[in-house]
Amino acid sequence: MNATSIFDGSRPSAASRRAFFYRSVGALCLASASLLPLSRAFAQDSVAKFYRGKQVTIIIGSSPGGGYDLYGRLIARNIGRFIPGHPNVIATNMAGAGSAVAGQYIYNSAPHDGTVMAEMFPGGVMAPLLGTKGPVHYDSTKFNYIGSANADAYVCIARADSHVKSIPDAMKRQVILGASAAGGSTHDFPTLLNTELGTKFKIVAGYPGSNEISLAIEKGEVQGACGMGWSSITSAHPQWLRTKFINVLAEENMQANPELKKLGVPLAISYAKTKKQRQIMSLFYSQPTFGRPFVMAPQVPADRVEAMRAAFKATLRDPKTIAEAKKERLDLFPMWGAQLQRTVAKLYATPPAIVAEAKAAVADHK
Repeated sequence: MNATSIFDGSRPSAASRRAFFYRSVGALCLASASLLPLSRAFAQDSVAKFYRGKQVTIIIGSSPGGGYDLYGRLIARNIGRFIPGHPNVIATNMAGAGSAVAGQYIYNSAPHDGTVMAEMFPGGVMAPLLGTKGPVHYDSTKFNYIGSANADAYVCIARADSHVKSIPDAMKRQVILGASAAGGSTHDFPTLLNTELGTKFKIVAGYPGSNEISLAIEKGEVQGACGMGWSSITSAHPQWLRTKFINVLAEENMQANPELKKLGVPLAISYAKTKKQRQIMSLFYSQPTFGRPFVMAPQVPADRVEAMRAAFKATLRDPKTIAEAKKERLDLFPMWGAQLQRTVAKLYATPPAIVAEAKAAVADHK
């Protein structure tokens, strides 16, 4: 379209009008595209301005010394380098109720501005759905999931002097197991095996975390534990395997860990005899796929959530972090925040009838 056709009163042709329209749309698209990097930069600058000079706290929902503590402190030592504004990052422990205490603190009491996140047990994430010990005052589907540090493999172990080497052995002979509170994997997983498979585990609950359970195993207070992270055992207690102090009875996952498969350790779910048993066990054994989840409150601004997700991803891809993890014998099989958000939502969409059966399966049976 030329200037004469606009101003001399003549009517432009249809072809000219179409050409003008497409050129205009193209110009607008180019202008919008050029603004996108500017908008991202503005958001990044805003996040950096907020975090600069501040302190970020990672609440570890377990006691000191165990696997969760090791992973939480690994992230805390390194993530500050990747958060815009480079805030100081510290880690602190808040054990209790299978990390439900930490979850409730994040959801209800902690600052909701992006300066606090929690590392929770998968059982703590699932507590509102599967909890049997009264109400849990948070909605796990509303957390902002930052990511998970690894997909853990959970195992059931027994001291070698208990003379129990397998799940079938545990169906015939009593084994005393240490456990945390209801809602934690060390409590719910052996309870599940008792209910669904008929094992004779005697569960002694009340230990703050896996570190205290491990000490109790070493001192002979208890004979073993179920729902223990394999990475925690290999990193904190490699001598147990080297000296054959323990037997690994079963892996409590949906898919076999390559290392455990090589050792000939069977999946606990392989002992299920009915479809319903498999459905109930699957609801619990899906949890190790997000073995070390980090969460923030629902109210945290979206730009800070995205910045923290990006920082978490960069941290776990960072050579320095990877080298530290290797030195501490910590496996890194991360799940990123958006995928973790979808995984939790899918588990919470489980049919109510199966959820009811699962809750009954891990309730205390006196």
